[in-house]
Amino acid sequence: MDLSVERRSESSVSVVSVAGEVDVHSAPRLREGVSAELTPGASAVVVDLSEVGFLDSTGLGALVSARTTAGERGVLMPVVCTSERIRKLFTITGLDGVFDLHTSLDEALASVPDRA
Repeated sequence: MDLSVERRSESSVSVVSVAGEVDVHSAPRLREGVSAELTPGASAVVVDLSEVGFLDSTGLGALVSARTTAGERGVLMPVVCTSERIRKLFTITGLDGVFDLHTSLDEALASVPDRA
């Protein structure tokens, strides 16, 4: 399955919706899609993985890279993860303690303080 990365705004928050499979070939598109939203003045970028069917270590690496950039710029980066299998990857790797994981987009958006 191909990877789709779409960006949109929900109030004052950028949402990057990802669908498909994130692997060694498609991880750069994920990294680019999220990084494009980590602009000066951004308060939060929600990464929605609810339509991702597969995520490998390069996909996790792309998310870690984006999370590092977000942290350096003071941008919150909540992640929506509805797949139990993908959530387990975050847990096994210890990244569930690094990322702010949510089970729905509404929950992730609600976690961002002072949304307009």
